[in-house]
Amino acid sequence: MPWLANLLPETHLSEIGQQLKVSPQDIVGLLTRLGRDTAGAFSIGEPRRDGNNFRVVPDEAALERILNELPERPFLVGEQGVSMSLAGVQDKLPVYLAEDGNIAIPVDGTPSTHILKPDIRRLTCSVQNEAFCMTLAKLCELEAAEVTTGKAGKRDYLLVKRYDRIADAQGTIRRVHQEDFCQLLGLFPSEKYERTGLGQWGGASLVQLFGALARYVSPAERLKLLDAVIFNVLICNSDSHAKNYSVLVGAAGTAKLAPLYDLMCAAVYKQVDQSLPQQIAKKSNANELNGNDWREFASAVGLSPAVVTRRVRELSDRVASKLEEALGETEHNPSFHRDFGANILLVIRKRCQRIGRQAGG
Repeated sequence: MPWLANLLPETHLSEIGQQLKVSPQDIVGLLTRLGRDTAGAFSIGEPRRDGNNFRVVPDEAALERILNELPERPFLVGEQGVSMSLAGVQDKLPVYLAEDGNIAIPVDGTPSTHILKPDIRRLTCSVQNEAFCMTLAKLCELEAAEVTTGKAGKRDYLLVKRYDRIADAQGTIRRVHQEDFCQLLGLFPSEKYERTGLGQWGGASLVQLFGALARYVSPAERLKLLDAVIFNVLICNSDSHAKNYSVLVGAAGTAKLAPLYDLMCAAVYKQVDQSLPQQIAKKSNANELNGNDWREFASAVGLSPAVVTRRVRELSDRVASKLEEALGETEHNPSFHRDFGANILLVIRKRCQRIGRQAGG
């Protein structure tokens, strides 16, 4: 049941349940109605119709209307032929990108190819923030999902290419399996942060994440996860919980850490909590981390303390050195705001300098 629960969104379940006449607590019942297109390879419900089937969104105004209605109609629930679900809290929509570049809604069990994430109105420039951080990760030689941005009327959006979808020789979209770390660990979505209800530290920890990766995938993949953890600390991604790391499962049971996704800098928003989603050596404030903390963390997850502290310093320098280039690559996006770009660059640079310097202590 925890594994299945992680295929559903964490918000709007009451609205979805009311529309479908299914209890919000009925995980299997909801997935029977929503699960023809989920994260990974599983499709739950009626088999897909042959070929790629979709309805093109006719124009920008129609897309804007869909985005505005997402809180009331999550995943276009109730629309004929539409059955899809994505985990998470933020409003988003799985879409199909047609060959002519038009955004379309997949129907009749056709897999989506992209995830459309509209701007978060309470977070200024959220689309620019995520596009910048995803671009920065790639420039730092970390594997990350491909993103572009767009505009529909007054709404900005991020378009994320799904890494768990491929096209076969005939052009038919196929699913590739993935599992997030809550699924790997058998945890419910409510346990995705290390700190759970009543302030207890009973949720997913970095020790558990690294252990699962070594046990189910490969001990060597831990170095990729290490880079991802350090990068998220450097950019102040305070939402890098266990569901924002995944494993991609290929043919013949081969597996690897999935590309990074959902990268955002929380430090530019005063109203957003900036503590670490998982403790590092019993610390949840990145500004307090020093060399001893990183060494203690390394020992706890079975890595060399010298390797970890060296990697923190290396990535601190690399991230700081790529900030200008990342800004240059994203400044032509329709959602770009120059003042915000200058601010995020300054905030992350200062953070890199502090964390890199203190890691040597």
